[in-house]
Amino acid sequence: MTLYADLHVTRDAFHLDLALTVEPGEVVALLGPNGAGKTTALRAIAGLLPITTGQIRLADDLWDAPPRVFRSADRRPIGVVFQDYLLFNHLSALENVAFGLRARGTDKHTARAEAARWLETVGLTQYAKTRPRSLSGGQAQRVALARALATSPELLLLDEPLAALDASTTLHVRAELADHLHRFYGRTLLVTHDPLDAMVLADRLVIIENGQIVQEGPPTEIARRPRTEYVAQLVGLNLYRGTAEGTHVALDTGGSITIASPAQGQVHVAFPPSAVSLYPERPTGTPRNTWPMRVAGIEQHAHTVRVRLVPHSSPAPGTLLADITTAAVAELQLSPGQLLHATLKATEIQTYPA
Repeated sequence: MTLYADLHVTRDAFHLDLALTVEPGEVVALLGPNGAGKTTALRAIAGLLPITTGQIRLADDLWDAPPRVFRSADRRPIGVVFQDYLLFNHLSALENVAFGLRARGTDKHTARAEAARWLETVGLTQYAKTRPRSLSGGQAQRVALARALATSPELLLLDEPLAALDASTTLHVRAELADHLHRFYGRTLLVTHDPLDAMVLADRLVIIENGQIVQEGPPTEIARRPRTEYVAQLVGLNLYRGTAEGTHVALDTGGSITIASPAQGQVHVAFPPSAVSLYPERPTGTPRNTWPMRVAGIEQHAHTVRVRLVPHSSPAPGTLLADITTAAVAELQLSPGQLLHATLKATEIQTYPA
């Protein structure tokens, strides 16, 4: 049974227009910048916000179809893990997990037995009597997940499930969550702003900007071929659009790039910041992709230093990101406003239809 969500939600000046499907056993990640409509979509599917037009259904079972059908959240077969988990502080971990079952009419003994089974599944049997304030962030996340799964939902909604964790905990809990989702046979919709969470946890990514889908597909495809500046930033690539004629691409932003394999027509041009080399003087041999640039920003990025460059003079491609070592920073004596020459090998460039 496929979940179909044709969401049209109008709130003041914002309009969400999103068509989404989630198959059994599939994890779909919804990504987008702040204000793109991710939370609006999740709340609509959860039954916390009625849609303006459209429909939400699981196979032939309608959940929302204005103006005649609206099934409230408690009448939808869903489980939700919120960003801050929303555990009940006055209840133990066991009673928190049992809460959803009790709310659906399960007797106390059966609900507690099922809750105990789920705490064992997520490795928290010894914390059954512990209250949320005494749990670590990772433990609280697992209790919230167990509570959501204990009711055997058809749809699991995850709202930034790792955002409340510190960096030292996130890696471990992300791996645990991936394992639990792999064993979950229902449908999962993950809302996140973190591309790493999406890449690790999801089978398919749906990227939205300004309330509309701008790109969707498997994580590997999104990572290789971004189609908007936001997506390129997510996956850490430089991205330009232009018109190709043979190995020459005239960029929409001005300037041009030489590519290794001939192409024709409107194309995207993408390459990693690590493919860009920086020199204090124009290098000898004059590589075809060489541009005078000025340093606009310098920041630590993982184990390298990311340099943001802007054109010093035309024809340059626009803002450019370069990743260099700390040794290269010292050697170049980098400082804001400094004039450098950036080079890019044509063999490092990916070109694909726009």
